[in-house]
Amino acid sequence: MSGRRKEIVAIDGPAGAGKSTVAKLVAERLHYFYIDTGAMYRALTLKALREKVNFNNKNALIALSKKADIQLKRDKKGKLRVFLDGEDVTQKIRDKEVNFYISILSKIKEVRENMVRRQRKMGEKGKVVLEGRDIGTVVFPDARYKFYLDADFKERVRRRYRDFLLQGKKISIEEVRKDLLRRDRSDKLRKIAPLKKASDAIYIDTTDLSIEEVVEKILSYIKSDSSQRN
Repeated sequence: MSGRRKEIVAIDGPAGAGKSTVAKLVAERLHYFYIDTGAMYRALTLKALREKVNFNNKNALIALSKKADIQLKRDKKGKLRVFLDGEDVTQKIRDKEVNFYISILSKIKEVRENMVRRQRKMGEKGKVVLEGRDIGTVVFPDARYKFYLDADFKERVRRRYRDFLLQGKKISIEEVRKDLLRRDRSDKLRKIAPLKKASDAIYIDTTDLSIEEVVEKILSYIKSDSSQRN
C-alpha cells in the first residue's frame, strides 16, 4: 500500500447498507473527522429546491454547485451537523422531496466535479473517514483503507423504512422499496462516477451483521495493517 494516503478511510456502498452509522462510529473510535459526502449533495439539492431551480436546467445547477455555502461541523456532542448558507439543515436534507431530486443533480458531471473538489479539500489533511458512493474510486482513489458495504435488497429496504419511521416521517414500505430501486439504478448506471466497488476495496456484506460487528471488522483490519507497518 505504498504511496497511499495513510490516514484516509473510504467507505462506499448503496443506500441502506449501513454506511453512515458505521462510518460515524469508525471515525469516533479512531478520533477522525467524519465526512458524509451524500449529505453535501443533499444540501445542494435542498438549495436548488428552495431557489426553485429547474432540475432540467443543467447550467443553473452547475452554477449553484459553485456558489452554495455547504459546511459540515461537529456540535458540542461531537455529532455531525450540515449547514447550508449558515442554516443547520441536518434534518431537512432527509425530506422525501430531496430524496427524489438528488439523483438528478448528482449525475451531472460538472456538479460532481465541483463537489469532489470540496470533498478533497476537506479531507486532504488526513485523519478523516469519508462515506459515499465514489470515495474509493473517484474522490480518494489513493486512500489507504477502502471498504465497500452492501446488503440484501430486502434488508436495505427494511432498514430505510425503519429509519424513516424513527424520524417520524409517514411513508409506506412500498414507497421506500420503489425509491431505493430507483436510486440503485441511477447510482449504478450513471455515466459519471457510478456506484461500484473499487478493485482494492474490502467487501463486507452487512445483511446478517450488527452495526458493532461491521465496525469491529473495519477497525480490526486497520489495526492489523498498522501493526504490520510498525
